[in-house]
Order: sequence, then C-alpha cells, then structure tokens
Amino acid sequence: MTTAKRLLIVASMTFLAVMGYQWGHLDGSEGKTSGLIAESFAAETPPTLSPVKARDRDFYAPNSEDLAPDEMRLIACATGMPTARPKQAASCWLLELGNGDKLIFDIGTGSAERIAAMQIPYNYLDKVFLSHLHTDHFGDLDALFVGGALAGRQKPLRVWGPAGDTPERGTKYALDHLFKALTWDLDGRKGITDPRGYQPFEVTEFDYKGVNEVIYQENGVTIRSIPAIHSLDGPVSFIVEWNGLKFVFGGDTYPNKWFAEYAMDADLAIHECFVSVPDMITKFGFTPQGALSVATQIHTAPEAFGKMMSIIKPRMAVAYHFFKDFDTTAAISDGIRTTYDGPLSLSEDYMVWNITKDDIRVRMAIIDEDVWPPPATEEPLLPDPSLRIPYSDMIANGKYDMYDVIQPTYDEINKKYGLDEKQE
Repeated sequence: MTTAKRLLIVASMTFLAVMGYQWGHLDGSEGKTSGLIAESFAAETPPTLSPVKARDRDFYAPNSEDLAPDEMRLIACATGMPTARPKQAASCWLLELGNGDKLIFDIGTGSAERIAAMQIPYNYLDKVFLSHLHTDHFGDLDALFVGGALAGRQKPLRVWGPAGDTPERGTKYALDHLFKALTWDLDGRKGITDPRGYQPFEVTEFDYKGVNEVIYQENGVTIRSIPAIHSLDGPVSFIVEWNGLKFVFGGDTYPNKWFAEYAMDADLAIHECFVSVPDMITKFGFTPQGALSVATQIHTAPEAFGKMMSIIKPRMAVAYHFFKDFDTTAAISDGIRTTYDGPLSLSEDYMVWNITKDDIRVRMAIIDEDVWPPPATEEPLLPDPSLRIPYSDMIANGKYDMYDVIQPTYDEINKKYGLDEKQE
C-alpha cells in the first residue's frame, strides 16, 4: 500500500470518528476494531507493545471492569425465539447502572444460565420486570428463583408485571401458582439451606392499560410502562430513565402509537424484529397463512421495525427475537434497511452495550462455561434441622449402610472447621 493510500484511509477514518461513527462504539459494530488504522501506520510508526502489560480489549469479560457512576451496561442474556436453543435462549436483558442497581427485563426459557455466566452475586439480582406471560419471556423465572436462592440470594425475589384483562391472566395469578407448583422443591430444602431467598415472590402488578405511568421509582431510577399489542390484552413495554439516560425495552409488540410517542429519542431502544415470512415457512414449518399472521401481525416484521426506529430516532436501535443465522440475518437486515438507516445492532446472546451520554460501545462478552456461583454478599444463615420434613419409614429404611465410607469426610470437615457434625 502506498503512503498516499495510507494517508487517505487515515483521513477517512478520522472524518468518520469526528462524525460519531466510532469503531466498536456508536455505529453499532460488535466491538471489533477495523484494523485499518493499525495497518495504515504499520510501515511508519509501529505501535510499542509491552510483553507484560495488558492491552485494551475488544470484548467484555464479566466481572472484570468497573462501571462508571454515570454509565449503563446492557447485557443481552437471551435474544432468540420461543424454541430456545444452545446458541440463543429466549428473551432476557440485564441492565446494570452506575448506582449499583441491576434490573432484569424478562427471564425467558434458557436465560438463567446466561445470567449465571455474568458472575454477579445473586443478592444484586432481585428485581425482575416481565413484559408479558409467554414462557419465552418468563419461563426461567423458577430457575432464577430457586437457583438464585441456593447460590446466595438472601432476600425475596421482587417481580413487576402487568395485570391481565381477567385476574387469571395477570402476573400475580401466574406467580402465585408458580410458587405453588414448586411446593415439593421448596419443602425438600427446608432445614437444609438458608431459607431467606425462598420466600414467596413479592409481586407488584400494575395496569397494562397505563400509558407512561410510573411503576417503579427507587434510587434515582424511574420505570414507566406503556401498552403493547401482542396475542391478548396484557403485554407492556418499559421505559427506564436514570441519570439523564433513557433505555426502552419493547418486549413483544406490534408497532404501536405508544411506543412511537414515548420511546422517542431513547439512548437505546430494544424492539422485537421477527424472522422473515419465507423463513417462518421453510425453517419453522408454518403454513403461509400462519407465517403471515405470526411474523407480521402478532410480531413485528423487519420493515415495520425499521419504520418504528425511523420515527423514534434512538441513539442506538436494537433488534431481537429472531434466530441470527448465516442464512437468515441478511433478510432481516435488508428489510430493516428499507425503512431505517440509523445506528443498529442485530442482537445475539452475550452482546453488551456500554452507554454514556457521550458514547455507546458495542461488544461481545466472553464467558466461562465452567462458571461457579459468585461469592454471596453476606453470610448465610445456618440451617435449622427442626424444619426438615422427614422421610417416611418405608423410604428411610431403604438406606444402604454407608457409614464407614462417609465418616472420614465428617471427621475431616469437623476437624477443619471446629464442628461436631454427625451422620443422620
């Protein structure tokens, strides 16, 4: 490459940066550097790299970076469709704020393991906001509830969700019955584990017809809800305002007038964008009639997503609720770009956005598949053996005698921790 060409590339990249198109940042790229600037200087001013010091990362490693007091970090814990798969679980978004708050929006099927991968103490993960009651939006609530309590959440799990057009279709009804469905599970943990995280859900149910009404206001954070149009009466979208930043989570919805009005000028706006109708037919096996109905009326088509983003003009638009494959993404992108030419992220699981008033940085998280629970934020309570529900005589008498092989473990632990525990 000639010197003239190098200088032209550098000048072009500098112009784009000045105009706000920063690589790995506001332009919506996925945290990858272009390589062009490095190449342009390679022959003349090679960078000085230390053999022992860290370099800047173009990925996010959970639990490795401070969050600034004025910064949001959004993590796509799940971006896929009702049929969760290894590559993409069903809807779940974790919003971390510089004031220490962590808010979960939807907790769809398969998403609890993605939350675990973020290595966040579970005492901080006690607030969940449900957009509606399809299982791909709340199907892992039981996993977060039970698993989180087992791994260190020592407080009740708080859940905000919409009422239904009948009591039986509301969030409180669903969660009351979910708690009842866990009777055997929870009874089996009595007297064995810290009981504080297993208390019934603390449910705040609000009117799904409320337009821009406040449903949460704590620690400088205000969350409002607006109606959404999806399947039945009941779904909502959420608008989060904090520290001069505005985050909008659309849940599932057909494009609607409330979103067009109240999501206006969001810093980051998430809205569903379903797979194309041809892919619904060929890959999901839907009939043409069913594909047209589901992909364009019950959900939002790519062209309609783009039109909505052109109306609200967010600093960054985020599309989700599609399987992001090599042979499906182009159709979604092409459809969006027929109606929208602004900053865009086509989301996938483990995508991360760092949002400040000056910049939006987009990267992918690198996760540890062998992760263990993070440390608890406070000491666990000792179990109360008197709360144990005993085995029946028939089951208890089925125990095989393992006393001699287990006793050395008791001896070791008793000695190490100064205890006097005995086998049952």
